[in-house]
Amino acid sequence: MSRFLRPLVLVGLLAPLAACEQANMADQPKARTWDRNPYFAKHMTMRDPVPGTVPRQDPAAAAPQPATITAALLARGRERYAIFCTPCHGASGDGRGIVVQRGFPHAGNLAADRLRQASAAELYRTVGEGHRAMFGMAQMIPSADRWAIVAYLRALQLSQGAELAGLPPEDRARLEAAR
Repeated sequence: MSRFLRPLVLVGLLAPLAACEQANMADQPKARTWDRNPYFAKHMTMRDPVPGTVPRQDPAAAAPQPATITAALLARGRERYAIFCTPCHGASGDGRGIVVQRGFPHAGNLAADRLRQASAAELYRTVGEGHRAMFGMAQMIPSADRWAIVAYLRALQLSQGAELAGLPPEDRARLEAAR
């Protein structure tokens, strides 16, 4: 083969490859939930769940704010706060958790005036969506637990800077006994 013919043959063999389309998973024949489908009864693509299927709720889905704050709600909030919030915000909410002590960006002081004045809905949204360096926790913390954390956070805020003289006598006696 001549040296001029060889490149032409090579281009001729490679040209069909350039015409091939790239595989695209998004552009393929598929049935969507509400599409008509002649292969199924009632021509519906959407199928009934398999018997015995356990429904799963989306943890990120919003739930209504509890009407009352109960001791059980505060206990749940304290437990969830210890699991999800303490690593960054610390047990007292001062923003000096173990993760921050190891170099992670400083977490906010949860007893700051700005957060004391924030509405419960704003705090709930912040727990779910995050703020600044804080990651959104909506996929990890179910909605009811986020409300429990907010309720506990309010109790934690009230405890910061509380005057001993302002406590009922039985609580003061309990604190004195604990020292």
